[in-house]
Amino acid sequence: MLTAFTADLHMHTCLSPCGDLLMSPKKITARVLERSLDIIAITDHNSAENAQAVMKAAAGKNVVVLPGMEVCTREEIHVLAIFENLKPALELQDIVYAHLTGENNSGVFGEQIVANEHDEVEGFQKRFFLGAVDLPLDELEKSIHRLNGMVIASHIDRESYSVIGQLGFIPETARFDALEISSNISDTEAEERFKRYRGHTFIRNSDAHFLDDIGKNTSQLLMEHPSFTEVRMALRKENGRKVLNPC
Repeated sequence: MLTAFTADLHMHTCLSPCGDLLMSPKKITARVLERSLDIIAITDHNSAENAQAVMKAAAGKNVVVLPGMEVCTREEIHVLAIFENLKPALELQDIVYAHLTGENNSGVFGEQIVANEHDEVEGFQKRFFLGAVDLPLDELEKSIHRLNGMVIASHIDRESYSVIGQLGFIPETARFDALEISSNISDTEAEERFKRYRGHTFIRNSDAHFLDDIGKNTSQLLMEHPSFTEVRMALRKENGRKVLNPC
């Protein structure tokens, strides 16, 4: 039987320099359960190093955690990469790190904290995660799909760091599994503004950087159960699975 499950597939931790220090694995898990979310994705900027800690913190609890990251392409387009398990997420991380330059200035941008499932600090990342990766959009998308991941265009309604904001349009060659719209735009506005892209699946996520933002912008996915495979089927509108948002 297909059921509506609540998903929030764009969430940062204290590893993202723009993320609040309270966005730790245990606190994120507690807030996710409080908001009754069924499935989430951990998508820090250009890194997946805290994904496993959140997965461990949520183990045995009533939520599915998918690992991923939000990559900033050479064109400064933010793209969500979401995976079924940690191995391909870390393989993409290796690719991203190989094309990422610069060192974080914590006094300006904030700390990049690597934490464990007990909210203990295990270290500080020195790479500059707010920078752009020297990979073009098409090459990044191919790498994510080659690793069997989902590719979602982040917050396409924003003027900065979105595919439309940077390019002015969505290339016909782009193979996005979904287009994300932020809480700054209503379904009606999104439907009118992006009517030329009606063939795509639209999805809402919180892009939470603070605990209070978790679950504030979500999608209802009609699926058999909360899992990576079912989410991908919903985004692709396969076997009755779908995103229930009207736009």
